[in-house]
Amino acid sequence: MMRGPRPVRPALSARPAPVAGVIGIVLALAVTLLAASPALASTYRYWSFWDGSGGTWAYATQGPSSLRPADGSVQGFHFVVSKDAADQAAPPRTAPDFASICSATAPAAGKKRIALVIDFGTPAEAQAGETPPQDAPRTACAQVGPDATAAEALAEVAKPLRYNSAALLCAISGYPKQGCGEPLADTVTPTGTATAPAEPAADAAAGSDGGGPSAGLLAGIAAVAALGAATFWQSRRRRTR
Repeated sequence: MMRGPRPVRPALSARPAPVAGVIGIVLALAVTLLAASPALASTYRYWSFWDGSGGTWAYATQGPSSLRPADGSVQGFHFVVSKDAADQAAPPRTAPDFASICSATAPAAGKKRIALVIDFGTPAEAQAGETPPQDAPRTACAQVGPDATAAEALAEVAKPLRYNSAALLCAISGYPKQGCGEPLADTVTPTGTATAPAEPAADAAAGSDGGGPSAGLLAGIAAVAALGAATFWQSRRRRTR
């Protein structure tokens, strides 16, 4: 008995629409999360940490306990009320100028000099019942060992420091006396928008996500899209065998 020609299975590449549909659903979810993320942002009162270079401030991408500044560096600390750590936190109100800050501190063998700017903020940003130790930012030149961190340099010139159990810097020179980066009521007005460059897209500390979705969230969305497409593709292949 003669048999007809063997039916030819349609090429998988000829039917991409379902895969595109899966990816489209995931991308729609991503858009929804992106749109909703600003509403999830909270306002915080905390010590922000800055790198000074070329006369400008940039939000630091490492914490003071892990950053080991080079000799001649300028680091800034500003007590702020901010909704978005990188995008809206204001930098210290004194420009980063190593030459002027460390002019009275002579170089020493086996030591490095770190210029520090400590801005305690304004009374409007202070916690209830507290007042900033001084109105204008404080500057100091710390002379420390070559491997010292920014936190160790700060401890040389602005004790006492206070940290919480997660090693978050809570107080400099004892200010503030209590609290450590807790979310605040929406009625608290954030510190003025930063004029410093936006935080580099590394990580936010930074831990900071700028009020938007984190890099981990976006990577997760991409992974879900890829996994969904791959799973669907494999299931289609099994069905057509």
